[in-house]
This record gives sequence, structure tokens and C-alpha cells, in this order.
Amino acid sequence: MSLFSGLDALLLARAQFAFTISFHIVFPAFSIGLASFLAVLEALWLKTGRELYLNLFRYWTKIFAVAFAMGVVSGIVMSYQFGTNWSVFSDKAGPVIGPLMAYEVLSAFFLEAGFLGVMLFGLNKVGPRLHFLATLMVALGTFFSAFWILSVNSWMQTPQGHSVNAAGQFVPEDWWAIVFNPSFPYRLVHMLLAAYLTTALVVGAVGAWHLLRENGNKGARKMFGMALGMLAVVAPLQILAGDAHGLNTLEHQPAKVMAMEGHFRSHPDGAPLILFGLPDPAAGEVRHAIEIPKLSSLILKHDPNAPLAGLETVPRENWPPVPVVFWSFRVMVGLGMLMLGLGLFGLVARWRGTLYTSKALHRFALAMGPAGFVAVLAGWVTTEVGRQPFTVYGLLRTADSASPLAAPAVAASLLAFVLVYFAVFGAGVLYILKLMGHAPHRGEPDLEIGLPIRTAGVTPAPAIDPARMQPAE
Repeated sequence: MSLFSGLDALLLARAQFAFTISFHIVFPAFSIGLASFLAVLEALWLKTGRELYLNLFRYWTKIFAVAFAMGVVSGIVMSYQFGTNWSVFSDKAGPVIGPLMAYEVLSAFFLEAGFLGVMLFGLNKVGPRLHFLATLMVALGTFFSAFWILSVNSWMQTPQGHSVNAAGQFVPEDWWAIVFNPSFPYRLVHMLLAAYLTTALVVGAVGAWHLLRENGNKGARKMFGMALGMLAVVAPLQILAGDAHGLNTLEHQPAKVMAMEGHFRSHPDGAPLILFGLPDPAAGEVRHAIEIPKLSSLILKHDPNAPLAGLETVPRENWPPVPVVFWSFRVMVGLGMLMLGLGLFGLVARWRGTLYTSKALHRFALAMGPAGFVAVLAGWVTTEVGRQPFTVYGLLRTADSASPLAAPAVAASLLAFVLVYFAVFGAGVLYILKLMGHAPHRGEPDLEIGLPIRTAGVTPAPAIDPARMQPAE
């Protein structure tokens, strides 16, 4: 292990947590939105009786089950690092974050675990409407999971409602203030919309893939139309939510916004919006900057001449890693603009009657399939790296939060995580892609009465003789 003796244990611990959370977050981001999509599909089936919706529900349920399982496993593994690599943080912040994470298990995990089996296997055992209740409970559980985890993270970003005891621990004083801290509502809305966008992009990409191969597939048409409609609604909402979140961050974490914008120096008469450039923290400038005058002040202060402070007003030891935050923010925003463009393209195609025949639209949607995951990761990097050098913003530094471990020990566990994660989760992702590669049901009868179930493993409803209004023999 002498190979790792020259490395920094703190940097390795941060890299390990970043690696594991990057693997973990993409699965909840997908399963949160997909659980709601499944609930919508089952509600439409119950309302209309169309077999098409049931077939799509069954198609996406298999994918949801695999993604949900990988999210649970990766989340459990990640939580152990609080006790291994970040024991000092756990000791100091445990009185606050421990109960919040316990609430996540008691409300979200128990709800999901209790009803997931019914949702996956109970349709012809408990009946359609009770089964729909189970689907709703699973979707509600994913929301509660996001609620509590984001409450924990938001408290670390904008801590309040606590005191510090003689041992240096954060002690709860006002749970309402802790849970609903200043940044929590903005982060919750932003993350939920990101999950819906991620799911819409994946569903749209799968639909586009099958439409490019078989344009007449009714299942592919339906999922593609629903996904593009969702994208057209949610993408503009996400831009508005992101703007509100940015204003909140400017109020409570100004150094993060300075890093995002690349503002090393103050602008007393209006700050420019730097589109691209090469941030140079040592020189305190963005080299080769392409900028629009005064636009940053207009966006952040709604006044083109409003002054904006720069990083020179912040002690150098409190600067976040500017290049990482600067570029991750641009990746997130750039992909958000592409999502908006895809949604508008879909609206135009729907209006022109070419939604299911435009190969250009289908190829665009297919290329954008992974964009939601990349945007979620970029946004998470912006949020977490922008909080540095603190774990609890302004109160507990990252360097003071790590366990007293030697670099070789952290490096060995990091290497093990890399090998196991790429093997296990790589296989899981390949299996999900294989499931997505199978075409959905190609059609359905034009006329259906009642709630027919004609898929494998479910007893079909009896045909109705309209003349006698009795089950046909």
C-alpha cells in the first residue's frame, strides 16, 4: 500500500463519497419520476379500460424494479461512509441529521417496501383498484424519500434551528426550522422537477428508438407522446424553479454563486454574464471570457445596473473550487436549454401532425435520453462542490469532518468501490438497456369494454355480448 502513501486521505475520502453518490443519485432521480409515470399509466388504464396503458405499465414496471433495487443498494452502501470516512461529522451533526434520516426510513422506505411487492406481483391477486393504491403508495414513498434526504442536505447548506453544545455538537432546538430551512423548498422543487425531466427524457428516448425501427407501434407512439408532452410542461417550470433557487443561493451562499458566475472581482455598476471562459483562481480572473454585459445583474438582481460582489470579498481559504463549479453549472444550464428546445420541437411537431413521423425529432429525443442523468450529476456537483470548504456551511469545515484514517486505508476502499460498482451496477444498467430494447406491445383492439386484462399471467375479463348484456359463452 506504499503506492498510496503520498496521497491525501481527505481528498480520497471526498473522492470516495463523490463516486458513490454519483452512482446512487441517478437511480432515485429516475425512479422518482418513473413511479409517478407508472401511477399515471395505471390511472389511465382504470379510467379508459384501454389495454395499451396496461401493457405500458407492465413494460415500465420491470425497468422500475431493477432501477429501484440498484438505488436502494447503492444508498445503503453510501450511508456507511458517514461512520467510516466521516465519523467526526457524524458525531458533531448526528443529533440533527440522524433523526431526519431515520424519518426517511420510517416513512419512505417502509412505504415503498410495504407496497412494492403488491405493485409488482399483485394485480390479479388484490384487484385493479387496490393495486392502483399500492402503486400510488410506492410513488408517494419516493416523494417522502426525496423530502427527507433533501431536508438533510439543505440543512447542511443553510443550517438553522440548532445550538452548539460544549462538545461542539449541533443540538436541535427547533425541528420545524431545521426541516424547513431557507433553501429546502427550492431544492425540493428543483430536484423533483429534475426527476420528472430525467424520466421524461428516458421514456421519450425509448419511444423514439422504437418509432425509428417501427413507426406504427402504438405503445411506442403513446409513450413518446406522453414524454414529449411532459417535457414541454416541466422544462419551462424547471427554468423558473432554477432561477428562484439561484436567488435563494445568492442570499445564503453568495460565494457559491460567485464561483458559478466566475465573478472573481466585484462589479459596482452591473455584472456581465460570462458564457464561457477559463477560470484562473491564481490570477483571479476568467481568461478568454465570452460575456454579455450586465446580464448577470439582470438575472440575479432583476436590475442590469445592480452591483454584485466578487470573490475578492471572501477570504481565500473560503473559496470553493471555482473551475469545477463554473463548468458544472454551465453543463447543467446548457442541457436545460436543450431540454427546452426538445420540448418546443415536440410541440411544433404535434401541431403540424408530425410527432410520430419526424425522424429528426426522434433522433433528437434519442440523443437526449441520457441528458437528464448528466444534468442531475452536474447540478449535484455544483451544489456540493460549491459548498466547499464546509460540510455544514459556515460552521464545520470539511477538513475537520473526516475520520482520522491513513491514506492507504481510504484508497483501498475506494479502489474496491470502483471495481465492485462498475461490475455490479454496470451489469444492472446493461440489463435495463436490454429491457428497453424490447419493443412494447404493438397495438390493441379498437373497441374495449370494461377493464380487460389480456397479458400473460392475468386472467382475461369475459367478453360482453351487447345483445344479452351477459358474459358470452
